[in-house]
Amino acid sequence: MRIGELARRTGVSPRALRHYETAGLISSTRAANGYRVYGEGAVVRVSNIRYLLDAGLTLDDVSAFRSCLDGDMPSTPPSARGLEIARERLAVLDARIAAQTAARDRLARSLAAESEQLIS
Repeated sequence: MRIGELARRTGVSPRALRHYETAGLISSTRAANGYRVYGEGAVVRVSNIRYLLDAGLTLDDVSAFRSCLDGDMPSTPPSARGLEIARERLAVLDARIAAQTAARDRLARSLAAESEQLIS
């Protein structure tokens, strides 16, 4: 399939697909007219790349999960490096959530205090 069809089937822009290819995460062949041609398996691979990116990983991180990209992600064990990256990203997300929760709590306390002053 050509890049436009892969983009339609995966919901990923052609520009992003070219970026994934430059990063070595997907591959194509070239037709006689120079167009990129992707195999049917590219749909699953791109969907799995998006899944990992949406989970907070970077394209560099995703490359550690190459062994998992062509099938059902949960059923394929990641590499040791993949597990390490996932743990690191989880720690970063936990820290961000804690910081956002603390900011929310400060704001809520400030608003509560302001409301009490208006009532008094």
